[in-house]
Amino acid sequence: MYQVSCNLNMAGVLYIVATPIGNLKDITLRAIEILRRADYVLCEDTRVTGKLLHEYEIDSRIVPFNEFNEEKRIIPIIADLTDGNNIALVSDAGTPLVSDPGFKLVRESVARGIKVESIPGPSAAISALVVSGLPTDKFLFVGYLPKKEGKRSELLGNVKKSLELVKSTVIIYESPYRLIKSLRAICDIFGDIDIVICRELTKMHEEVRREKVSELIEYFSKISPKGEFVVLV
Repeated sequence: MYQVSCNLNMAGVLYIVATPIGNLKDITLRAIEILRRADYVLCEDTRVTGKLLHEYEIDSRIVPFNEFNEEKRIIPIIADLTDGNNIALVSDAGTPLVSDPGFKLVRESVARGIKVESIPGPSAAISALVVSGLPTDKFLFVGYLPKKEGKRSELLGNVKKSLELVKSTVIIYESPYRLIKSLRAICDIFGDIDIVICRELTKMHEEVRREKVSELIEYFSKISPKGEFVVLV
């Protein structure tokens, strides 16, 4: 049983640290400094984060923190923060909490008066938006679409209705395994419109395609989708 002290005068800081979405050079000097100073680093996959830390000769301890163990890890982490430990939270790529674990830990830290500090940096959503050629003044980020067909169509239908009130560029994350299903759902709800798909941003095989939904469905039906995708409508 972990006991959480009520004395927050000596409490540490929870740092939310953005890391590269592909190219390991896309990391800020401040992020490197925080990762070096942290008592330990919370990460989704120790192999992925270990590679990043090795690249910058950072020897901080890394601790797994992912969707499978998030619930049971929160109270021990809060105890460490309360005892004065400074902890860095990273995701496998990009800005933590954006379609990644961490929200519940941040919420609990805030509720207990523990300082939470953002160390900004890369985000796949923003990187895709600025190269898309679509309007950037307003955007709606919906993350990953639901796996179930009915829920997916329902969400897209609600998004379409919201765009009648506020014209925005819609940003969607998708895995290679569900890409074609999601494209078909977009076509069903929005019609055969022009959209943008970004794949493997900042990596060697970065690809940005600007075509009609039907053309993208045809292309990815022939070429097996690989990597993580950002879809912009």
